[in-house]
Amino acid sequence: MKDKSTKNLTKSRNIGSIENNTQIPDKDGDVMTIATKDVISIPPSKSIKEATEVMMEHHFRRLPVTDAGSGKLLGIVTVMDILDFLGGGKKFNIIVNTYDDNFLQAINEPIREIMTRDVITVTNKDSIDKAIDTMLDHYVGAVPILNAERKLVGIITERDISLSFAGVLTEQTAEDVMSNNVISTTPGTPIEGACKIMVRNSFRRIPIIGGREYEGSEKKLLGIITTTNIVNYLNDKKLFTNMASNNATDVLNATVSDIMADKVCTVEPTTRLGEICEIFKERNIGGLPVTKNDAIIGIVTERDILRAVKK
Repeated sequence: MKDKSTKNLTKSRNIGSIENNTQIPDKDGDVMTIATKDVISIPPSKSIKEATEVMMEHHFRRLPVTDAGSGKLLGIVTVMDILDFLGGGKKFNIIVNTYDDNFLQAINEPIREIMTRDVITVTNKDSIDKAIDTMLDHYVGAVPILNAERKLVGIITERDISLSFAGVLTEQTAEDVMSNNVISTTPGTPIEGACKIMVRNSFRRIPIIGGREYEGSEKKLLGIITTTNIVNYLNDKKLFTNMASNNATDVLNATVSDIMADKVCTVEPTTRLGEICEIFKERNIGGLPVTKNDAIIGIVTERDILRAVKK
């Protein structure tokens, strides 16, 4: 159930949306108040390698793909698409079948080959509530915003919405909204294995827990690996310099212990959601493991915040 502050915030947003749609039809909806308006996009001819470089330079998890002439949206590419391509899912077949497992050739493939074409969008006349519903209904982390001419005028993400609630959600706690059935892995897991876990479960992060060498504390949190960690690793110039071969399988055989973050920020089950959103903002992260006595008992993410808003 929503707490008082959440109800008031949602109410005010709904009122704004009604005014925009009925009294001032030419005015933007309140979705534009927290959306990113100066959107960085790429043309479909950009290579996969170039797209990942843009993502990492700007700390993005997704990039709209637009027609250079008209500015119209053609697709979107996300870090999950990159992981799918690099061994997590069906798009890996491009490397195996088209390029005979040659990683260096495959990453120069145009981004159009792996982008999502049927993009879920909202319009610049829509409300924040409509954007939240759209993301939750379609299980996406962001929606591009289009105007009446179908041109890209903005993008709104789960993070934009979560950060707008920093310090606002005052009643609910981590244990009220966290995912209890946490899928984790151990330090010796190959990066390819982590990619598969992420792609198959639509996870952006996986906690790393103690293995056999930590007998008696199998759930002890040792670190965390994110989609960004993996893409950063694959985008590292040192990786290309030191590669023993061009084979994708060789690149992905490194273990998660080589690239995971071993200093993990965690929260307690009683941590309030407003404080969690503040941590998201301060540390530029989108998820926090929930621990008790150094053992992981759950995880709370930006998507959990959105679900909490809609309850």
